[in-house]
Amino acid sequence: MGQKVHPIGFRIGITKDWKAKWYAEKQYTDLFLEDLKIRSAISSKYAVDDISNIEIERSTNLVTVTIHTARPGIVIGRGGQRVDEMRTALERIAGKRVKLNIIEVAQPELDAYLVARSIAQQIERRISHRRAMKQAIARAMERGAQGIKITCAGRISGSEYARKEKLHQGRVPLHTLRADIDYALAEAHTTLGRIGVKVWVYKGDIIPESEKLPVESSLLMTHAEEKDKTSEAAATVGSDEAIVDVAEPSADISMEISDSGDEEKISVEDAQEISSGADIKDVVTMSKGTEPSPKTKIKGEVKQKPVKKVKSEGKLESDVASRVRTESKPKTKSKAKKPEIGSKSSKKDRKETTTDSKPVSKAKVSKKSNDKSSEEE
Repeated sequence: MGQKVHPIGFRIGITKDWKAKWYAEKQYTDLFLEDLKIRSAISSKYAVDDISNIEIERSTNLVTVTIHTARPGIVIGRGGQRVDEMRTALERIAGKRVKLNIIEVAQPELDAYLVARSIAQQIERRISHRRAMKQAIARAMERGAQGIKITCAGRISGSEYARKEKLHQGRVPLHTLRADIDYALAEAHTTLGRIGVKVWVYKGDIIPESEKLPVESSLLMTHAEEKDKTSEAAATVGSDEAIVDVAEPSADISMEISDSGDEEKISVEDAQEISSGADIKDVVTMSKGTEPSPKTKIKGEVKQKPVKKVKSEGKLESDVASRVRTESKPKTKSKAKKPEIGSKSSKKDRKETTTDSKPVSKAKVSKKSNDKSSEEE
């Protein structure tokens, strides 16, 4: 319980490759010690923070050394001067011809060793370990890492007892062999002792080629099926749609607009405006009471021209009847004009109106008739 496996050693031969590529039977120990001397010479010559990884390949008379660095300009030097010095030093150690290859690390924020080394440097400068860890995690996630985990162990922040702190973000699947996980260990040398920094960076899954082929073929099949379905759907829709072409107008162009039996014809000038792209949206109008089908289309951008509506026969009859009724009605008497104030005629008219307006009682009329009859007698 509690025993861990090295993440890179666990995946060697599956998704990771060896850092030293050579084979020997009797001279194995000598070559192994020679590799250690080569690595220590390179790290002592250059700053440890600049170099990420060193790979060594051996043949019969040649040793090729590839250096992965985030600062190739510092490693190469002016005009390749430092490279030549390094090559001569390594040839003395190996006793053979040495070839140096320098490769730049494109994204140092995703390289586990460079991240661990930067955190260790900050701890040596007495910067807060938590701050350094959080900044490293944020930079790695911004650069596209799917997960990162960092642990610091030792007398952190000058404490009397050694302790361990861990921060992580995203997912780091340590048991999946196809996961591309970069792991590194760095040490910070402080006055109170060493503080170890471990970093795991998960960059995604590496799918082997044997599994890529069936996946790609299935994707191609699905794409082909989707294309066939879309072509079939377009064919079915095209058969149902009624497409109207707006052709050039001829002398005998006339279009009928049906509205409850009444017809109206469009002149040749209107047809010319239609063909020239005037402000007309729809040229075809359906009969009254039926809505146009949504599948009808008109080629080209054609805007609608205002069409005069023709009234139906029933509406015409109702309008004629209403007019006859209004004409047959007797005309109302016009009101008499008000007389001007101060005129003589106005006073007489007022008196006449007052006398006419007073009601005459039946009793007075009977008395007058009786007096006239007595005088006659």
